[in-house]
Amino acid sequence: MTRSVYETVESEVRYYSRLVADELTTARNAYVQAASGTRYIDFLSGCGALNYGHNDPDMKDALLRYVAGDGIAHSLDFHSTSRRAFLEAFTEVILKPRALDYKIQFTGPTGTNAIEASLKLARKVTGRLNVIAFTNSFHGVSLGALSATSDQSKRSAAGLPLSGVTRTPYPGYFGPNVDTIAWLDRILSDPSSGIDPPAAILVEVVQGEGGLNTASPEWLRRLRALATQHGALLIVDDVQAGCGRTGTFFSFESSGIVPDMVVLAKSLSGFGLPLAVVLLLPEHDAWRAAEHNGTFRGNNHAFVTARVAILKFWSSGVFPAAIESRSRVIESTLDSLQDRTGWLRKGRGLMQGLLCPTPEAAAAAQDRCVEAGLLLERCGPHDEVLKLMPPLTIEPEVLREGLSRFADAVDLTCGDRTESRLAAAQG
Repeated sequence: MTRSVYETVESEVRYYSRLVADELTTARNAYVQAASGTRYIDFLSGCGALNYGHNDPDMKDALLRYVAGDGIAHSLDFHSTSRRAFLEAFTEVILKPRALDYKIQFTGPTGTNAIEASLKLARKVTGRLNVIAFTNSFHGVSLGALSATSDQSKRSAAGLPLSGVTRTPYPGYFGPNVDTIAWLDRILSDPSSGIDPPAAILVEVVQGEGGLNTASPEWLRRLRALATQHGALLIVDDVQAGCGRTGTFFSFESSGIVPDMVVLAKSLSGFGLPLAVVLLLPEHDAWRAAEHNGTFRGNNHAFVTARVAILKFWSSGVFPAAIESRSRVIESTLDSLQDRTGWLRKGRGLMQGLLCPTPEAAAAAQDRCVEAGLLLERCGPHDEVLKLMPPLTIEPEVLREGLSRFADAVDLTCGDRTESRLAAAQG
C-alpha cells in the first residue's frame, strides 16, 4: 500500500489523523463529510473551537463580504473597523449585561499564548513568582503554560525544568470528603509550609483535558475569597469551557464571582479562526506598550465572525435556553448508560462524558464510535473518559442520532468486557 503524503511529509507529532484516517472535505454545523463517503456526526467540535458548528452561514457571509471588499486582513494592533466592531459588540452584549468591567488584551492567536500573558501580568502586578495550579489541569504547551499543565506526557517534552508553579488538589481529587480549599488555605497561611506566596491562582471551572472534573459554585466562591485573602490574582482559564460550552457564556457565571483575569480563545472567533484574549480588571492593566506583543495579536477576519457570533447567539436568553435543553438530552442518555454499565457520567453542559473502567475500554468504545460515523475524543489522566462536545447549535434530531451511535458503542464495548470476564472465570 502506498504511503500517503501525510505519512511521508508531515511530522510524527500529528494526532487526530491517527484516530480517523479519512480525509475530511466539507462540513456544515454538526456534520463532517469525508472523501471516503462517510458522513460523520461531530461530537469533537475542534476541541471546543467550533461551538457554533462548522461554517455558520451568517458568519461565512459576513467574512466573504469583508474579504471581497478588501477589508484589512492583518494590522498588528493598529485600529481597524473590524477590531472596533468586535470590541463594541463584546462590551455591550457580553460584559455589560454581566456587570463585568474588564479591559481586553489581544494576545497571540492561541490559548496558550493568552495563558502566558496572564501569568506574566500577574507576576508583574504582584511582584511575586509562584503560581498555584491544580491537579489534572491543562493550560497549554508553551513553557509557561506547560509549567501550569499537569499532564506528565505533555510536560516530559519540555526538555528543561518547569518551575514557578505549585500544584494543589482540584475538588474531588482525594474524594468527596476532603476540603481542598481548606487544604490550600492551610499551606498558604503557614509561613513554614514551604510554599511561596502566589502571584496567581489559575483554574479551569471544568477540566476539559483532565477528565471533565468540575468545580462547584460554592468551591469557586471560596477560591475567590482565598485568592483575595492571600493577595493572589484569580485567573480563570475559559479557553475550552467558555463561549457557552457549559451553558452560559463564561463557565463561572453561576458562582457569581469576578475573576481578576479570564482567558478566552478557541470558540471566541465563532468560526474556527484563531483569536485569543485576556480579560483583565482595569487596576491590573500594568503593561507597558508592546511588553507582551506578537505579530498576530488580533485577527481581523476573526473579529468579523466573532462579532456575528456574539450578536446572533448572545443578544437574548434564547440560545442559553437551547443549550440547557440539549444538555438535559445528553444527561439523560449518559444517566441511562451509567445505570446499566456502571460507567460514571462526568462534566457539565455540552461538555460531558463517561468515565470508563479502563483506558482500553474507552479506546475500544471510541473506535466503535468512529466506525459508526461519530467523532469524539478521550480525556483524563489515562485517556479513560469518553468526551462528548457537540456543537452548541446541533439540531435536536442530529444530537439524538449521535447519542444513539454513542450508546450502541458503549453497550457493545461493555458486552465485550462482560464476555471476557466470564471467559476468564470459566477458564
